[in-house]
Amino acid sequence: MFQTQKDYFPKRYVEFRRKISIHTCLTYNPGAEFMKHSIRVQPELDGLGALGDVGWYCIRAILWAMDYELPKSVLAFPGAILNEAGVIISCGSSLQWEDGRSATFHCSFLTYITFDITALGTKGCLRLNDFTLPFDENLGFGTFHESSELDYGKLLEPGRWCPKANEHVVETEYSQDVWMVKEFASLVQKVKYLEVKPEKEWSVMSRKTQLVLDAVKDSIERGYKVIKIVS
Repeated sequence: MFQTQKDYFPKRYVEFRRKISIHTCLTYNPGAEFMKHSIRVQPELDGLGALGDVGWYCIRAILWAMDYELPKSVLAFPGAILNEAGVIISCGSSLQWEDGRSATFHCSFLTYITFDITALGTKGCLRLNDFTLPFDENLGFGTFHESSELDYGKLLEPGRWCPKANEHVVETEYSQDVWMVKEFASLVQKVKYLEVKPEKEWSVMSRKTQLVLDAVKDSIERGYKVIKIVS
């Protein structure tokens, strides 16, 4: 999800006017070997499980869409699934903002691979089905679809009651893994050779993501209570 911080992610293509709701879903079924031996499912190694793995990307995508404004509260959905060691292997949550905007996400190690985002606004919507790892690395973040109120001014095809969503393909020169290494190397070079102060952008985004993630886990552990976010 590295390139969502740069110009390659499709938010710039859509005239949302006012974002109302964001929904993200990231799931995959890694198999029995993973579920027994991966650090992701062992409380003494990485006790956050699916929430800390795939849930992180769901939360980061939501915060990106909300311009990294923290929600006022989170409420985990009842029915989170934990393994025998007490590690989360499937869960979901809602997030609420002061102005009425909302978001939901679902993350799991138990269902077939899904990498979806749906962003809804008063004037448009956006859908993307491979937001974390592109199904085709040659296309960067692959194909996404968007539609807006402006599309209703177009002539409709016979038999179609609304305009077809616009399809966009965002191509990049390198895979997201290469972009990540290049960005990291550039940051180190600036500090080491140009005496530039370290950028705070990445740490701020990571901290906000972790704050929300911890609140979701807290909500689950408290019996699905509303947890206030304190920045």
